[in-house]
Amino acid sequence: MDMDTALTPQEVADILKISKSTVYDLIKKKEINSYRVGKKVRVDLKDVEAYKNKTKNIKSNIFVPSNSVVINSSSLYDGMTPKEEVLEDSFVISGQDTILDILCRYLDSYPHGSMRVLRSYEGSYNGIYELYCGKVQIATAHIWDGKTGEYNVPYIERMLPGTSAVIVRFVGRMQGFYVAKGNPKGIKDWNDLSRSDIVIVNREKGSGTRILLDEHLRLMNILGKDIKGYNKECTSHLATASVIARGNADLGIGNEKACSQVQGVDFIPIQQEKYDLVIKKEDINHPTTRAILDILNSEEFKIEISGIGGYDVSEMGKVVAET
Repeated sequence: MDMDTALTPQEVADILKISKSTVYDLIKKKEINSYRVGKKVRVDLKDVEAYKNKTKNIKSNIFVPSNSVVINSSSLYDGMTPKEEVLEDSFVISGQDTILDILCRYLDSYPHGSMRVLRSYEGSYNGIYELYCGKVQIATAHIWDGKTGEYNVPYIERMLPGTSAVIVRFVGRMQGFYVAKGNPKGIKDWNDLSRSDIVIVNREKGSGTRILLDEHLRLMNILGKDIKGYNKECTSHLATASVIARGNADLGIGNEKACSQVQGVDFIPIQQEKYDLVIKKEDINHPTTRAILDILNSEEFKIEISGIGGYDVSEMGKVVAET
């Protein structure tokens, strides 16, 4: 991506793994340069990079949302205190979907006592590894196994050796292709990825969406290096959709909900995925874990998530597997 590329506040939020309101706050404080195009606020990519470089190794307090803190960035540490000491006794949830922000809001107002949690914005694979290392207490995952056709369980059994875990259904989501409005390239299925006239935009390594693509390519005996744009990566569904909307790629992969938030992009459904919470069995009776399970099984929370659109809550809160 060109360093002079103009970004929306939401795209800046996706890059920095913070909320859009935090981006506006940084702009207001003049910590990130911005400008207006008509009534719209825009930020150049080079100014986002300048902000990141300026804040590296500087302790920060970025709250997302009011009761949760981003912990995956080194900028949140002073470089002197070991991360393990900073996170001692903290409860950390790893995952990128915005419905985790809603979950944090419910925890903040939990009737049996407010629960303050930390947020790590790692993708599925890295989140499970952090769970294994004891850096997070709950990881979220949507990793498809091409051999079995199952989501999450085959990977969790391999990635958490010697560790008993409980997998709880969070939501179902539809994964699909992001294409330009009207689908001018006539894209239909996975086979179109190998067409010489198709340029894709990929997700970062370790994300569930990247693994979904790579598994399908493996099954089709197609090498990533043979696909145009394979090495061009975005770190969120919204950023991927934005690349398509700007005409910088023909095809991206992501969930239906994010696609609906970006104008000029059509969605081609490919497969229903399972987005689950992964919890070590030793943490299942932790007060915060119990609060989360209570919230997931509450009608109020299910109605709110269902009302957003793009999420299947029919199995929310159900224990789908134990390892």
